[in-house]
Amino acid sequence: MGKQKFYDTAVKQERAVLVGVITPGTSDDLAKEYLEELEFLVDTAGGKVEKYFTQKMTRPERATFVGTGKLEEIKAYVKSEEIDLVVFDDELSPSQLRNIERELNVKILDRSNLILDIFAGRAQTAQAKTQVELAQLQYLLPRLTRMWTHLERQKGGIGMRGPGESQIETDRRIILSKITLFKERLRQIDKQNETQRKNRGQLIRVALVGYTNVGKSTIMNMLSKSEVFAENKLFATLDTTVRKVVIDNLPFLLSDTVGFIRKLPHHLVECFKSTLDEVREADILIHVVDVSHPNFEDQIHTVNETLKDIGAIDKDMILVFNKIDAYVSPEVDNEEDDGKLTLEEFKRSWMSHDKVPVLFISATEKENIEEFKTLLYDKVKAVHTARYPYDNLLY
Repeated sequence: MGKQKFYDTAVKQERAVLVGVITPGTSDDLAKEYLEELEFLVDTAGGKVEKYFTQKMTRPERATFVGTGKLEEIKAYVKSEEIDLVVFDDELSPSQLRNIERELNVKILDRSNLILDIFAGRAQTAQAKTQVELAQLQYLLPRLTRMWTHLERQKGGIGMRGPGESQIETDRRIILSKITLFKERLRQIDKQNETQRKNRGQLIRVALVGYTNVGKSTIMNMLSKSEVFAENKLFATLDTTVRKVVIDNLPFLLSDTVGFIRKLPHHLVECFKSTLDEVREADILIHVVDVSHPNFEDQIHTVNETLKDIGAIDKDMILVFNKIDAYVSPEVDNEEDDGKLTLEEFKRSWMSHDKVPVLFISATEKENIEEFKTLLYDKVKAVHTARYPYDNLLY
């Protein structure tokens, strides 16, 4: 009997390089931060980033996004280091994608495609799966031609059309009919969700919003004592989770929503509009911010812009700075920290903003949680008594 062979079935981690263009309106620091966020996205998708490539340009090259010299440099590195994947920080046009793929001979992704890939892996419910599939098809439609470049094209002229051409037409028809089908399916799911929301009765609704990976699900678990999936990855939560929470004698509904991110592809925002209905219909928003992130102010701005887009910016809001345990205060003798505030100074500077109540907590270390619950209780109670003045729920 021959010796049995064993094969390694473990999925090999794909090695990637990232490419970004620095335009005149973007500082080097901001470009670096965009690429660091892109690296976190690649990491979330299961890849490993080996190197960044950046190029300063007035605007991206129409044919290949980066200049020919830079493309040659990337090509040499990809070949010598046996890289599997090249990820671009901005959305590539179908022709750019085709040209770069032909030049580099490896898998090419852009930010939109990468986010879609993560969403596809995270979708759990019928609604999230349908939304992701719809966004993927809308992304794919204008890029269909590149899938058929391996088919031999014949010379033009009547009766001389190549097999690739007719195949593309067939695929386009199939995709368009699928898009129509998914849109209809989402309409049905929306109707069901609306009915569910109506059946939730008199309870006040509170929604957690914020940038991706700021700790919304951890806060949800802490307040509702339920096990909502939470981890240190981008887009851990795709499906809106709603839980009934009771603080003292006051019940209300708390929902955890998908995190926002910069440069979120617009067709994705469109597809996830229905998920954001929970935010639109909430009475109170808890805007969670990761205070330990060096660019948290940009993240606040991104969230506020998205809230403005969906018409939810004027709602009653509590601003919660989470992860105070990870906040790094400046060292006295460190020149680089010049201008950075200690946590106490930082708190004072934000407390003076009188527009929205501000809180500083650590959800994992359970710091200032009672203060948070008291503020939330007061907010919910105020909305409840204003809406149902004769309700005996609170007495």
